[in-house]
Amino acid sequence: MQGGWDAAREISRRVGRGVADAGRATARAGRATVRAGKATAGGTARAGKATARGAQKVGQATRRLTYANGADRTGLGRLIELTAGHSGGDALVTVALASTVFFGVPVGEARGPVALYLVITMLPFALLAPFVGPILDRFRSGRRYVMAGTLFGRGLLCFAMAAAVGPGDLPTLFVGALGVLVLSKAYNVSRAAIMPSVLPADITLVSANARVALFSLVSAGVMVPVAAGLTAWLGSAAVLRTAMVAFLLIGVLAVRLPRHVDSPELEEEEAGGRPLRWRTLLNVGPAVAEAVWANVAIRLFSGFLLFFLLFLVQDKGVPWLAVRDPFFDIPKTIALLAAAAGLGGLVGAMVANWTRNHSPQLITLLTLAVTGATTIVAAVFFGLWTAVAVSLVTAFAQELGKLALDAIVQREIGEEVRSSTFGVVEAVLQLAWVFGGLVGLVLSLAESSAAGLITLAVALTGAFGWLIVRRRQRIRAAKLGAGVGGQAQDQRVRDLDARDLQDPDERDTDVRDQGAWDHSAQNQRADRRDQRVDTIDSTKPLTNPHG
Repeated sequence: MQGGWDAAREISRRVGRGVADAGRATARAGRATVRAGKATAGGTARAGKATARGAQKVGQATRRLTYANGADRTGLGRLIELTAGHSGGDALVTVALASTVFFGVPVGEARGPVALYLVITMLPFALLAPFVGPILDRFRSGRRYVMAGTLFGRGLLCFAMAAAVGPGDLPTLFVGALGVLVLSKAYNVSRAAIMPSVLPADITLVSANARVALFSLVSAGVMVPVAAGLTAWLGSAAVLRTAMVAFLLIGVLAVRLPRHVDSPELEEEEAGGRPLRWRTLLNVGPAVAEAVWANVAIRLFSGFLLFFLLFLVQDKGVPWLAVRDPFFDIPKTIALLAAAAGLGGLVGAMVANWTRNHSPQLITLLTLAVTGATTIVAAVFFGLWTAVAVSLVTAFAQELGKLALDAIVQREIGEEVRSSTFGVVEAVLQLAWVFGGLVGLVLSLAESSAAGLITLAVALTGAFGWLIVRRRQRIRAAKLGAGVGGQAQDQRVRDLDARDLQDPDERDTDVRDQGAWDHSAQNQRADRRDQRVDTIDSTKPLTNPHG
């Protein structure tokens, strides 16, 4: 009996020691867990601080770039940041709509639905764009609020489209997407119109436009993968609501632009009793018209090349897809061509930022010439890398030529009709892109790369030759006019010399007559100057008080 109690006590002691050891082990494990938690928290905090410091440094570096060369004093830096946010918001909307049924047309689908998509989504916008400019010209004294209104309007449209994504309300999606496109273009027109008002003295218009475009491209390039990830994680509706918040916040920043971007109300010259509010390519002046036609040719080829190569690759009508198991299959080829186009646009903006003292007219002609030459080479030696080269060069020429065109319009067109001019220009370029896309759809039916590229190479070469001939005629006419003026001055000198040889009485009579004529002419010129005080020439560039 005594032995049994001893054995029980021994077992109890062992169990107690085991429980105690287990408790101590649990305590040690808890302390280790606490230390690990503290280490994890410390590492997370250090990583967060490092990320915050990196973001702060990136922000400071970006601010130094945007505010360089006096851009902080004139408001150009704020305009660059505002436009970068605008491009990021547009990228969010584009990616969100790309995953919905509204833009869910497969690339390999029949050409008819794709052509209908082109016409439905682009043509109404291009037709509405010319009416945006005159409306903006009427509110040029409040351009900050106009730009803010375009951003607030897009925010509200994003909210409506987000509500329409779930039930698949196609009419609401279509109207919302069209409204976002029109308001985006209205913002771009207003931004281009106020550029001379915020231009620093140290940089040119081409460089200022290039700086804005460069940061816009970088912002859009950063937001596209972010929007794609958010769309895959949260859905299109959540991304559209995110874009709504972004547009509303950016709209507040638009109101905070400097006040001098708002132009004072000026009385305009009237023709036939009506103010000059409407602009066409026939009355923008020869320099602007020349640049517009060069950009129209490039934009038409850009739309052609996009849809021509896209359907040609889908139909396997290119030589590198004819082999068995090619390394660059259809998805890789499309990705490579898209990357080349994106890189070309970025390089175009960077090159435009470096062209400080070069003529924008020559830049537009050179971009057209380079595009035509590259197209000829691609048509003769067509392959994967020539297709990549022509995609890169076309995007480069489109970006650089458009920036030069903006600088020409900002320099040559008076402020009272500048928005109208930009509206017409944007509409013409958009129509050219749509027409080029339709031509690419039709020519891709031949499944021959040489036929389509040779056709467009001939068109580009003809356009370049026609513009060169017109430019030479214009220069020759200007020189001839200068020569006629010089001859008139020489005749005036000869008349004065002949008068010195006249009889004194006759000379005195001529002098009195000439003096009376000069006095009358001076009075008439003074009257004309007084009449022009309150009027503005619709084609005369205004002086930039901040340049």
